[in-house]
Amino acid sequence: MLGEYRIEGRRASEIAASVERGVGLGALEPGRLLPPMRELAVTLGVNPNTVAAAYRTLRERGVIETDGRRGSRVRPRPATTARGSIRVEAPAGVRDVSNGSPDPALLPPIGEAFAEVARRYAERPGMYGEAPVDEEFARLARAAFDADGVPEGPVGVTSGSLDAVERVLAVHLRPGDAVAVEDPGWGSLLDLVPALGLRPVPMAVDEEGPRPEAVERALAVDGARAVIVTDRAQNPTGACVTGARAEELRQVLARHPGVLLIEDDHGHGIVAQPLHPLAGGRDHWVLIRSVAKAYGPDLRIAAFTGDAETVDRVLGRQRLGPGWVSKLLQRTVAHLWAAEAVDPATVSRAYGKRRDGLVRALARRGVEARGRSGMNVWVPVPDETGAVARLLAAGWAVAPGARFRMDTGPAVRITVSGLALTDVEPLAEAVVGAVGPMVARSWG
Repeated sequence: MLGEYRIEGRRASEIAASVERGVGLGALEPGRLLPPMRELAVTLGVNPNTVAAAYRTLRERGVIETDGRRGSRVRPRPATTARGSIRVEAPAGVRDVSNGSPDPALLPPIGEAFAEVARRYAERPGMYGEAPVDEEFARLARAAFDADGVPEGPVGVTSGSLDAVERVLAVHLRPGDAVAVEDPGWGSLLDLVPALGLRPVPMAVDEEGPRPEAVERALAVDGARAVIVTDRAQNPTGACVTGARAEELRQVLARHPGVLLIEDDHGHGIVAQPLHPLAGGRDHWVLIRSVAKAYGPDLRIAAFTGDAETVDRVLGRQRLGPGWVSKLLQRTVAHLWAAEAVDPATVSRAYGKRRDGLVRALARRGVEARGRSGMNVWVPVPDETGAVARLLAAGWAVAPGARFRMDTGPAVRITVSGLALTDVEPLAEAVVGAVGPMVARSWG
């Protein structure tokens, strides 16, 4: 079953380390079936409970997955192999349209905000024992949630969207639970879920967000205990949940009231499309807004709201780790919000001209592409590796679709934030040269 590799150890920690070592060396390949626990216990001369503890540790670390009577096997992508490593380095002279970062020219200047916050801090420094969420930050965040029809709930703050997702999953789920995730979807999230020992279940996505039948299947058939939806500017496809799709998804979710709902609205501040929140009437839910795309990734701030129990659990667990997110950062963001330092209409229009221009230019050349909102365009291709290599040779570094997909077909992601309008036609020509015209087809 394991070829030449021998799992060793007498204690659970030693057995788990032996398996991880085999995975790291490539001797235990992704998908490789591990021995049944009783069989391995006999081979090693240990109690079956010792092997069970080792396998549990490996599941929690995202190294293996267990599927009932089908046994335990090495995950297709162990947590030690991050999707971020699937990338193309842009050598000198090659344009990098792969990294997913915002356009620096569209980010607001933050010097004045920092100076004002520093001045106030000198008068009253932050100390231990204070509330973890700055009062003005919470007030402004809640007002913005209210304006978009987000259900009432307390406000919390984390170090970015992924930090919020991790903390919410950790306070509700246990290793082995299934989580419905978008496919294609955010690569870091697709890494995080198995790293927590959870089982990702793919949901197909189209231009309007997750497909209702895919969500229903994930919940009713695959037993997902949580579902994660990107409301706008979905990474990598640019999907945006419309009013009609939101209503369909609410109907599906209403049939599963105990399922945890996590909504990621990282596109707030850079998109013009309205938000259609899904959370009404649920037991446990959160909606998260990062400032990374509109104000700058290095601010590392995300506001979130949700049901009182979930927010209280997250803030309580946060107190036992980092304690709180820096009040200096919270107050800087609050200052930028109050000053309306970002005009969403202007930013959305700037990205939209580049994104829509590229999608149209590709369509004129017979190449299907998607990009309804945000700063990314998703292009299905017949041969992902070949397309990436040919585009690199033509002077363009794109992101391989493998970073973002589970069951969907090959594709590449193009980030338009660094493009000038004059780049659109040359880039479209390069894509056609790399992939050729394709008959339009649905994704998923």
